[in-house]
Amino acid sequence: MSVPTRTPSAPGRLGDPATTLETDPRADPRMLAVLRGLGLTGHPDPAPLGPDADRAALLGFVDAVEEGFEGLFAGLAAAWTPVPGVTRELLTLQGGGGPITLHVHRPDGVDGPLPCLYQVHGGGMVMLSAAGPLYGHWRDELAAAGAVVVGVEYRNGGGRLGAHPFPAGLDDCVTGLRWVADHRDELGATHVVVTGDSGGANLALALALRARRDGWADAVAGVYAQCPYILGDWTEPPAELGSLVECDGYWLDRALFPLLAAVYDPVGGHAGDPTCWPFRAGPEHLAGLPPHIISCNELDPLRDEGLAYHRMLLAAGVPSVGRINPGLCHVGELMFREAMPDVYAAAVRDVVGFARSVA
Repeated sequence: MSVPTRTPSAPGRLGDPATTLETDPRADPRMLAVLRGLGLTGHPDPAPLGPDADRAALLGFVDAVEEGFEGLFAGLAAAWTPVPGVTRELLTLQGGGGPITLHVHRPDGVDGPLPCLYQVHGGGMVMLSAAGPLYGHWRDELAAAGAVVVGVEYRNGGGRLGAHPFPAGLDDCVTGLRWVADHRDELGATHVVVTGDSGGANLALALALRARRDGWADAVAGVYAQCPYILGDWTEPPAELGSLVECDGYWLDRALFPLLAAVYDPVGGHAGDPTCWPFRAGPEHLAGLPPHIISCNELDPLRDEGLAYHRMLLAAGVPSVGRINPGLCHVGELMFREAMPDVYAAAVRDVVGFARSVA
């Protein structure tokens, strides 16, 4: 008599440590087809060093990782059709650490003021650039959907725009956001919603916390955070953050996170500061914040810290909507525009729709 094959009772690598993104039945097949062609469905190679490595080695590691991610994103975006009907402009502000570039995208032929999306790019706060083609296209799509979009080029903790540990990048984002809020009429904007992905979502959440702390909370009408990277300490993560094990190695390796954290916040000097690591926020930091949407992806190691933050907001009385995008890896809704146009378009509609809703 044959014994029936049983599906593991727990998902992903919780049920079977050998599970990969390729073999997880939840993975969207369109996403897999793209990642398979790039050789990215297996477990990533382990990092060659740990977070206790010297700073020069950590910065060199980030340089190499940045080059890989920039190449991946540029390759993905190369096939994307340009978005018609959008005008781009560069503005330069003087910040405390030097010039800050703002990438302004406006839809053509639209009468009347529009919501403004202040967009903060991802990269773990230590790499990548607002000028990259993936983020330029994303801002074009948001603008074409009916928003004034401003992307901020901030100092990274490492990489080509580094090395500037916390709070340099956040300070630049603050300078840009306050300028945008003060120049809404000039920009043709009614109000400002902050949005970002991954490390940019960290900074988007931190901007709301910083604005509340420093007494200018009325500058932020809402926050839309995608796949936020906010924990800050992965040595003994809380048990409720099961996605760190369940989805470990699904495009991102959990071991990467403490390395990026060591570059952004050397020696953990700001480990308890919610404006560095929003997961550390308590009710006293969250109460009174504007509406949030926390959007997480099902197959992302960072999924559960985002959902935990959503629940923290609700517990503090903050209007918040939590979302899970089925079958997607970390920031998958931004990466696969050609292979998954419906998913990409839905993300655009949701971000712009939220910006309109908080007017």
